[in-house]
Amino acid sequence: NKLYEQYGSRVAFLVVYITEAHPSDVWQMQSNIKDKVVFASPKNEEERAFIAGACVRKLNLKFPAVLDEFGNSTEQAYTGWPDRLYLIDSNGKIAYKSKPGPFGFKPDQLEGALARIATRQASK
Repeated sequence: NKLYEQYGSRVAFLVVYITEAHPSDVWQMQSNIKDKVVFASPKNEEERAFIAGACVRKLNLKFPAVLDEFGNSTEQAYTGWPDRLYLIDSNGKIAYKSKPGPFGFKPDQLEGALARIATRQASK
């Protein structure tokens, strides 16, 4: 949300909800149990939408969120599982790609990439 507030007037932010990272019927993290965000693998689009909505509310996101389709084409194209940050420049090129989360999820690195893009755009 901090980066959105800082760059949201110049950059389109979007969360893509992909396949559930730690479903209760496969593998669960203790932090999810503590945070009360434990969900089984969704069986259809409606269940995925319900879980995504719960996650968006829990994270208190200020910017739009969309669902990957049930075949996970976006996740496969961007290797997004379990989570990943991307910055796509105005030419449609990947300007920044984080390592997989949660340990590779480093918003400060994204902020550096955003600053570089903003500086480059201002000098044009």
